[in-house]
Amino acid sequence: MGCAVRASEIDVALNDLGMAFVKLPAGEFMMGSDEPPEALAAAYPELPRERFSQLQDEGPVHRVRITRSFWMGRHEVTVGQFRRFVEASGYVPESIADGTGGYGWRAGYDPATTRRGDAFEGRDPRYSWRNPGFAQGDDHPVVNVTWNDAQALAAWLSKAEGKRYRLPTEAEWEYACRAGSRTRYSAGDDPQSLLRAANVFDARSAGYWPRWAPMALKGDDGYAFTAPVGSFAPNAWGLYDMHGNAWEWVADWHGDEYYAGSPVDDPQGPAEGTVRVRRGGSWHTWPFYARASYRNWNAPDTRYTLVGIRLVREE
Repeated sequence: MGCAVRASEIDVALNDLGMAFVKLPAGEFMMGSDEPPEALAAAYPELPRERFSQLQDEGPVHRVRITRSFWMGRHEVTVGQFRRFVEASGYVPESIADGTGGYGWRAGYDPATTRRGDAFEGRDPRYSWRNPGFAQGDDHPVVNVTWNDAQALAAWLSKAEGKRYRLPTEAEWEYACRAGSRTRYSAGDDPQSLLRAANVFDARSAGYWPRWAPMALKGDDGYAFTAPVGSFAPNAWGLYDMHGNAWEWVADWHGDEYYAGSPVDDPQGPAEGTVRVRRGGSWHTWPFYARASYRNWNAPDTRYTLVGIRLVREE
């Protein structure tokens, strides 16, 4: 099951914005997770047990065949790449176009004083892809971008370069993330394996959110917020930050029951829906929610300080 790719065989291509893409072969894999709540509770004792009975959309585990090779973004889209797109295209990202802004971190912000208890302040016009409230260089993953912003980037690149760019399907994303593995993370089952492979919620981040310190990875990866893309070890297929750094929009609508009837070949997700799937976790994500099989979702116009983009280029 799956397709073995040796490091010496990794084929990388660059586009006009400096995005690197890795060619992934056609292949098969088992998608989803059927881990029993008892096993998850033992692996993640810091979490309330009820969390482990709310994962029905991760199953059933089912065979998926990716029938054509494709080029997957080696990294998440960076701030600098997104800026070059905005400047060249004239596109106005939604957080600016609708005047409501995005979300951001502010030292004096207290989630306990808000109705939702959100970890971040917003929506607020001061926050956008340009400003998530913490410092970012051009080599950090762009965040506060919507699914619609990602579609606009893909459409502009497709027209500019004469090749089709798009978001990955959810199946392509998990296939790429697993890179031939069946463990919780491409680096193994142990959450601690993420210390070298992913920028997730750890001791450094917990210094800013001490009430969630029990959920943090035991160790300090050196980054409290986003990290430059490629700062951690790649998976077996040469892809970076598939776990952590920024959640990544995928093409699919979300459906709780979709896996039960999913086609084997190149599943595209439900034909309609209200929310789009995002995958992979972020710099602020507890390790449990950065697993390869975990599914999250938001409305297509959602912009958040944890959510970014990774693109696919078709052959």
